[in-house]
Amino acid sequence: MKPDVMVMRCGLLALLLAVVPTVRADEGRATRAEVDAVFDQVVARYRLPGLALGIVEDGKVVYARTAGELVEGEGRRIDSATLFKIASNTKSMTTATLARLVDAGKLHWDDPVVRWLPDFRMYDPWVGREMQVRDLLIHNSGLRAGAGDLMLWPEPNTFTRADIIHGLGYLKPQRSFRAGYDYDNLLYIVAGEVAAAAGGAPYEQLVRREVFEPLGMRRCQVGQWRRDEIGNVAQPHMRQGDRNIPVRSDGDVIAATTMDPAGGIRCSLDDMLAWVGNWLKPVGEGKGEKPWLSREQREALWAPQMPMPLSRRMREWDNSHFSAYGYGWRLADVDGTFKVSHTGTLMGMYSMVTLLPDKRTGFVILINGEGEQARTVLGQVLVKRYTRPDPSLTVAHYADLLAQEDAKRPATEKAPDTSKRKAVKPGELESRLGVYRDPWFGEVSLCRDGDAARLRASKSPMLTGIVQRVGKRMLVNWDDDSVDAEAWLDFPQGTQMRMSKVDPDADFSYDFEDLAFERVRGCD
Repeated sequence: MKPDVMVMRCGLLALLLAVVPTVRADEGRATRAEVDAVFDQVVARYRLPGLALGIVEDGKVVYARTAGELVEGEGRRIDSATLFKIASNTKSMTTATLARLVDAGKLHWDDPVVRWLPDFRMYDPWVGREMQVRDLLIHNSGLRAGAGDLMLWPEPNTFTRADIIHGLGYLKPQRSFRAGYDYDNLLYIVAGEVAAAAGGAPYEQLVRREVFEPLGMRRCQVGQWRRDEIGNVAQPHMRQGDRNIPVRSDGDVIAATTMDPAGGIRCSLDDMLAWVGNWLKPVGEGKGEKPWLSREQREALWAPQMPMPLSRRMREWDNSHFSAYGYGWRLADVDGTFKVSHTGTLMGMYSMVTLLPDKRTGFVILINGEGEQARTVLGQVLVKRYTRPDPSLTVAHYADLLAQEDAKRPATEKAPDTSKRKAVKPGELESRLGVYRDPWFGEVSLCRDGDAARLRASKSPMLTGIVQRVGKRMLVNWDDDSVDAEAWLDFPQGTQMRMSKVDPDADFSYDFEDLAFERVRGCD
C-alpha cells in the first residue's frame, strides 16, 4: 500500500475513534407501537405498493412487519418471505464473498487485478496495471459517477461481463486514480469475476456457497431461477398519477444478469434480518464456534477505505463529522453513534440496510415502488429513535425537510420545461441519419421510421425512442416510460453525435455524457 494511502486510512480510523463514543446497548429503544405508527405514516404519505420493515436488537428480531401486494391490485399479499430486489445492498455480499476468500488464503486485498484477469485494463494503462482488488470496491477509480452503467441498465440488454471488462478501457476518467470518491458499479462486476477466478467457481455459485448457505439465507436468489418454482416474488412499480403501475415485471425465467455482483441479488425480509443479525453478532459468539468471518476481515470491511463527501444534510440532520466508504459499506457517525449502512436502488425497487453496531441494533427496509423519499424518511426516523430520541423528529418533520430542499434547488439543477415539443421529421436530419458507434456502448441507429426519426441501441433494446424538437434542441423520447431519463441529442461537428441528460438530477446511471458516437455508415 502506498504511504499516503496508509496515512489517510490511519487518520480516518483515528477520527472514527474520536467521534464515536462507547454507547450502552440498552439506551434508545423504540416500542412496537411507536414503530407501527411510523410504518403506517410512511405507507400512507408515500402511497407505497408494498413495504417490509424489520429491526434486530441484541441478536433478536424485535420487529417484522409487511404491507401491500406483490403486484398492486392483484391481491397477493407481501409477507416476510417475499423476495425483493435488494439492488446495491448486493455489494456488501460481494465483498463478504471476497473476504471469505481472503480468509481462506485464496486472495489478497492488495493483489493486482491483472493477476486474476490478465485482460483487464483502464483508459490509462498505468491505472490498469496498478489497480488492486481493494480499489475495485471503494469508488476511487477516477471515473465519473455511474460511468458505463448503460452497459448494465436498463435491463434487459445483451452486454456481457466480458463487454464490461473490455469497455472499461474506453471510459475516460474525470479525475486522477485514487484522488476522490465517485460511485461506481462496473468495477463490482470486475470484482465478481476476480472472485470467480480466485474461488474456482462462477460468482453466483460462490455467493450462495460463502454467504447464503452458512448464514441461513434460504430464500435469497442470484443467477438464473424460475419465478413460479420459487414463488412469492414482489414486482417493481412506478407511479402514474394516483396509481402504482407494475413495470419491468418478471417472466417465468429470471435470467442471470451481467450486473449480479453489483446489484442482482433478491432476498426476503427474513433473509435480510439473518444477514443483519450476523453482522451484529460478536465474532466467535458461541462456545467452540468457528466464526463465519475472521475478526481481521470484519474490521477490514468496516474500515474507512475512501473518504466520502460530508453533505450538508448529514451535518444538519445527524451532526455527522465523518463519512467514508468501506468494502461495500458506507460508514458515518450519527449523533456520536457509529453507523454502517447501504442503500439499493433499481427501477421500482428500493432497499436500505442500517446497522448501529455499538447498540447491537439494525434495520432492513424493502420497498417495491418509487420509494426514494419514503426510504430516506423511514430510515431517518428509525435511526433517531436510537441515537437521539425526540418526539418532534417525525415522518412529517423529515418529509417536510425534503420538500424544502427540493424547493430551494436552483433552476439549473432542475429539469427544463420540455412540454412544447414535436416529432422531428426525418428530412430535418437527413445529413445526420445513419449508424453510429461508441467504443464501449456499441452501435445505435438514427434512421427513418415512417414520418419520424428513431434512435435504437443495438445492445440495449429498451433504449429506443422518437427524436423530438424542443426549441432549437432535440431530445429522445423513449418508447418505454420506465426509462425515466430523456436525453438531449447533439451533433457538434462532422460525423459526431453526443447525448446528455435532459434532467440534471436524473439517476447518474444514465451516463449519456460518457458516450462519444461517430457515424460509421448509412442506415440499413
